[in-house]
Amino acid sequence: MSTSCAVVDLAPFMPRPEKPWTRERLLHLFERAEFGLPPDSMENLLQLDPTEVVQDLIDAAQTAPLPSPPPWENWALSDYSDPQTQIGEQYIEWQAQWVEDMMNHGLRERVALMWHNHFVTQISVYNCPSYLYDYHKLLQEHGLGNFKTLTLEMGKTPAMLVYLNGVQNTRFAPNENYARELFELFTLGRDIGYTQQDITEAARALTGWNGFTEACADIGYTPGFHDNGMKTIFGVSDTFDYEGLHDLLFTERAEEVSKHACRTIYRAFIHPDVDENVITELATTMRANDFEIAPVVEQLLSSEFFFDREQIGTQISSPIDALVRHAMKLGISLPQQQRTILGLAAGQLNQTLFDPPSVAGWPGDRDWINSSLLTLRWDFLDRYTQLLYATNREALGDWVRVIATHETAVEQVCRDLVDFLLPWGLGRMEDYASAVDVFKADIPENYFERGEWSVDWDTVPEQAALLIQHLSHQPEFQLK
Repeated sequence: MSTSCAVVDLAPFMPRPEKPWTRERLLHLFERAEFGLPPDSMENLLQLDPTEVVQDLIDAAQTAPLPSPPPWENWALSDYSDPQTQIGEQYIEWQAQWVEDMMNHGLRERVALMWHNHFVTQISVYNCPSYLYDYHKLLQEHGLGNFKTLTLEMGKTPAMLVYLNGVQNTRFAPNENYARELFELFTLGRDIGYTQQDITEAARALTGWNGFTEACADIGYTPGFHDNGMKTIFGVSDTFDYEGLHDLLFTERAEEVSKHACRTIYRAFIHPDVDENVITELATTMRANDFEIAPVVEQLLSSEFFFDREQIGTQISSPIDALVRHAMKLGISLPQQQRTILGLAAGQLNQTLFDPPSVAGWPGDRDWINSSLLTLRWDFLDRYTQLLYATNREALGDWVRVIATHETAVEQVCRDLVDFLLPWGLGRMEDYASAVDVFKADIPENYFERGEWSVDWDTVPEQAALLIQHLSHQPEFQLK
């Protein structure tokens, strides 16, 4: 699913007769930038300029309040009475909190999820909910902030210090693990702009974060464990410390760092196959704004390139994306129990929040829908739709009435619903005909022929649920 046919133009999108501001493009924006759009928001947003909509999304993401800290935000192991039980309960609690945040603060959490798959940690390694909270809060606070600040602070979080062995990195016994990933995965890219000797010397600069007192307690800086000696990194010699290394990295390798960060942004919002021409332009914007992330995201999401029809429906949705979007697009708010179910279900579909499979993160793309995972996804979406129908029956009827452009023409109503749920609609007329057959359910045909059926019928919620289940098995449903 290459995007090579898309027009590479990062100028702001200007609606015009041959490229209008439509429902299709509006939904595309919210599928990629957030986790879907409730249908009752569409008409008001279509009255705004698309660049204004994007700016509003970014402003909202930057000003949204963070979730209230949990009671266990600073718990060390000694604070637990039953750690085997309580740690698991707290982890599940914060998974559900993240699902809630995704539904309420879409762009902020979309970006947090993006950086979670860039600056990877695994709770299965560090196993401390207090560390998880601190790590997640950093992603939320700085996801649209400054990339240098995000990188600088990330290496000092207890989750990362434990995960990549920074807490074991001392002047007496340097550990190169974090230094290697700092260059290879977080800032430069594999074998770009650094040598093994640079890694060795950088590890010395990163020493000192060894203030470990007990499991799950905060980890502070211990000057006596820091290597104050001369180091030569990128051909520059000095007594680099933690901050000095980052200053050097973002000065001497500014172009490489900006391009690497922008590739992550591109893959999150556009496609796994990166267009280096776009990366060059985005990286220029990042450097011109002193490594601020928001101007890059705004430029990309506002661009002619982003709104080109060739971009629509070219990404395979991740499990958490598909599950949260399912509720968002139906305009349904989820209670705590159902948010918990979604967090756990994403794990069953190979996307356990806060626990990617390796330091390289989730591979994504086609790995989300291999033969076994796709069957599991279909099964869960079926049961999830049944649950939403059982607990939100009237809301499903309201959903149909908001989207439908006709009250009694069943074929048009069905097409409206299909086109709202699928980025490209269905590709063949016979596929629409099959969808109509499903939507009609077991209602006798003469009610449709005489125009007696309407979207106000009591059967409409059940019809909608049947159609949603049918569509969730279509290839197009897995795309955004």
